[in-house]
Formats: sequence, C-alpha cells, structure tokens
Amino acid sequence: MTEELTVRPAEERDVENIQSLLSVYAQEHLLLGRTREDILGKLKNFRVGEVEGRFVGCLALRDFGDSLYEIRSLAVRKEFNNHGFGSRLVLGAVETLREKGISARVFALTYRAHFFCRLGFKVVEKEMFPQKIWSDCSVCPKKNNCDETAVLLEIS
Repeated sequence: MTEELTVRPAEERDVENIQSLLSVYAQEHLLLGRTREDILGKLKNFRVGEVEGRFVGCLALRDFGDSLYEIRSLAVRKEFNNHGFGSRLVLGAVETLREKGISARVFALTYRAHFFCRLGFKVVEKEMFPQKIWSDCSVCPKKNNCDETAVLLEIS
C-alpha cells in the first residue's frame, strides 16, 4: 500500500469534517452523532488521520480520570475502509498513553469487537465502566437495550 496515514491533533478547521463523518455512521446507528459545539468543546480529545493532506478519519480519546480512557468517535471515510487506517488511529492513541509511562485501562463500546480484539483488546462486561454509563449511556436512545460490546486493553 502506498497510502501513508498521518495522524495529528484535531484543530478547529477539522470540526466540519469530523461532524460530517460521524453523522454518516450515526445515521447507520453505528455510533452517536456529535454536534459542532460538542466537538469544539472536546476538540483536545480528537485526533485526525490524513492521507496527503486529505481528511480520512478521526478518533477521540476521552479521559475519565483514574487512568481510565475511552476510545470513541472512531470513524474512517468509507472509501478508505480496509486500508488499516482505523487500526493505526487506535494504536496511535494507545501508543500516546504508553509514552506517558502510566498504567491505564483503555476501553470502547463497539459493534466491531473483532476489530478491537485483533489489536489486543479483550471483551469485558459494560458494567466495569460506571463512569461511561452515567455520563453517556444515560442519554443514549439505546440505554435500556444496548447492543454494543465492551472491549478493554490494559496498559502497564
């Protein structure tokens, strides 16, 4: 593959691309949509992937405190699927935490558990993350019938 992915922290100029991409997958009920204001307010959590300066995907890494992090809003433009870009976004976020030299637990709620398991994550119970349940799940339309799988990677 000749396409090289560059990952960088998101900037304000990326908000429209992030929101547009997330809305595509939100319409398919694969992730939650985000408002422009929400993305702007949490912009420091986002990283974007580019190929030759062209936006191809994003990921947010949320810090819940107590060394608990969530990978969320992971999306790659459909024409760039199956190029390994999603994996590189996730592994880049994990490597950023490893470089800090701290022990951490990184989790995601996903419909693609097999994707995360290929990257070293393990399937776990959602109830392990009450911080997530109280902050996001309580306002999710699927809160009483969640069909996502929780995955966890422990970094030591």
